[in-house]
Amino acid sequence: MTTNEELYERGLRVIPGGVNSPVRAFRSVGGVPYFVARARGAHVWDVEGRRFVDLVQSYGASILGHADPRVVAAVQDAATRGSTYGAPTEGEVRLAEMICDRVPGLEQVRLVSSGTEAAMSAVRLARGATGRSRVVKFAGNYHGHSDALLASAGSGVAEGVLGTGAVPDSAGVTAGAVADTVVVGYNTVPTLDDDVAVVCVEPVAANMGLVPPAEGFLEGLRAECDRVGALLLFDEVITGFRVAAGGASERSGVRPDVWCFGKVIGGGLPMGAFGGSAEVMSHLAPLGPVYQAGTLSGNPLATAAGSTVLELLDADAYARLEANAAALATGLRLAFDAAGVPAVVPRSGPLVGLFFGAGTPHDFDSAAASVAAGRYPEFFHGMLDRGVALAPGPYEVMFPSLAHTDEDLAQVVEAAHQVAASIAAGAAGAAADS
Repeated sequence: MTTNEELYERGLRVIPGGVNSPVRAFRSVGGVPYFVARARGAHVWDVEGRRFVDLVQSYGASILGHADPRVVAAVQDAATRGSTYGAPTEGEVRLAEMICDRVPGLEQVRLVSSGTEAAMSAVRLARGATGRSRVVKFAGNYHGHSDALLASAGSGVAEGVLGTGAVPDSAGVTAGAVADTVVVGYNTVPTLDDDVAVVCVEPVAANMGLVPPAEGFLEGLRAECDRVGALLLFDEVITGFRVAAGGASERSGVRPDVWCFGKVIGGGLPMGAFGGSAEVMSHLAPLGPVYQAGTLSGNPLATAAGSTVLELLDADAYARLEANAAALATGLRLAFDAAGVPAVVPRSGPLVGLFFGAGTPHDFDSAAASVAAGRYPEFFHGMLDRGVALAPGPYEVMFPSLAHTDEDLAQVVEAAHQVAASIAAGAAGAAADS
């Protein structure tokens, strides 16, 4: 039998860090990553035959659960006709229609192959449509790894008023690439200048743990963008078609000018999209001067999978998603309370987060303070040892899917009770030793 450790060692020889996305290397939690052999519904099996209740669900892409037979059938059927053509298809038109029909104010979309590509292209579109250069984003909001958006807060940002730029968040990103990017604190409405092209925001922050928007925050962004003529961009790669049929813009009642989507719309295959009004999108080639292209954009397998998923996401599906998330969040809170472990379990619709400590984070600094407590690695491995797979990083959220049953969630909660008790016992022992 091939082991996880053997595969990891093989991967280290031919893949940087042994993985194709950094969080998978387990650097944040320690240990050797598990390598998935197969998945079905709410579960994944690793190459050693261990089964886990999976709350990662490909970071939210598998909203129906893994290998849903209806999605599998749609992909198999599409594959018999070819996997890519480099030409338009009925499937991409149909998926675009379905996306636009569900989101209030969204008139046109361009399909791409990832969330990063969607955000990168949407920012270029916003700059082209406004004739302006500056981009405002929020600390802790992740919009993919394009250079201009891979920036952290700089010293020019103070008290929510725009400064003069940001510093790169990665080697290889030049100062020039982020010179027109300004980073401000989440849940703070900045005062904009009239050279701002676009304000990019996660309408529910889900890349620094789960931090919902404060009351009036999204409304304030809308008003401030309107005041100076900037565009408001909702990055709904996570929230799109998960928190509601019309995404976060439907749930919040705030309508942006530009949207980014991903994950759910691909049905588990690589897919992203960005869109807006017909007027904004008219700046995009071939109609306008803003160039964007992609050989695999609108891939027929991905559009078949995505269309099938969207068809199945009716009102009952969203009610069940929310009920699963509520049961999970309540069960985890009770587990920590019973053990006397200070922890916060925020929930926003069907999204569930976890912060250790007594305070509820409202921005990236307060979320980072929770992570700095260092509790997550112990909790992660304790859950994994008990058959529950969480994301191997403390800034991710949990994604209960439509495939998670009451029994699955009960297993998760029971495991949490055991791990929380173990954490409490360890803390008590450490205190006694000191």
